[in-house]
Amino acid sequence: MQEQEHRFDLQRQRMVEEQLIPRGIKDQRVLDAFRRVPRHMFVASAQQHQAYQDHPLPIGLEQTISQPYIVALMTEALRLTGTEKVLEIGTGSGYQAAILAELADQVYTVERHERLSEQAADILRKIGYTNIYFKISDGIMGWPEKGPYQGILVTAGTPEIPTALLEQLSPEGRLVIPVGDSWMQELLLVTREKEGLRKINLGGCRFVPLVGDD
Repeated sequence: MQEQEHRFDLQRQRMVEEQLIPRGIKDQRVLDAFRRVPRHMFVASAQQHQAYQDHPLPIGLEQTISQPYIVALMTEALRLTGTEKVLEIGTGSGYQAAILAELADQVYTVERHERLSEQAADILRKIGYTNIYFKISDGIMGWPEKGPYQGILVTAGTPEIPTALLEQLSPEGRLVIPVGDSWMQELLLVTREKEGLRKINLGGCRFVPLVGDD
């Protein structure tokens, strides 16, 4: 077991050095978080040998754990300093929530699939995270009673930005969301500024669809 954990640790360091840094991830806190979080614990045991490879992996219920670089890109765009309250839409495996928990003060994560939410919560608690809060609900509506949030991160694609999420974004807050059709989206960074909403295209991506009643 110790030898296996050492092997995973080496793979994790290599993931950062070969996949994240060469593609322009510069925030040292983000890079350190990726060096710490045991990504292999968030996938099935039969897939753990692929956990640190440069691609997404299925986690059941037609959902995936995203490619490490995409997780890093979205996380870095939030510019977290450690004091923020962050909302995640789409708990999925729980890996993204773990990364956010390393970088923010509080993480509120919403998942519509009860089984995925419970599995993620179990893994995250076993690892030792105490600043992540879980809700089983329609992610499109966010978690308004806990807002506003300095950062919102959406891990599923949507044709347009849900109004409810914009309403829960604090002044100077940052929202990262894939917007487009079911085949291809643009990863948008939306910042709430005094003059209004500012949008920056971070590049193309492909996420599973965000499902909800809105």
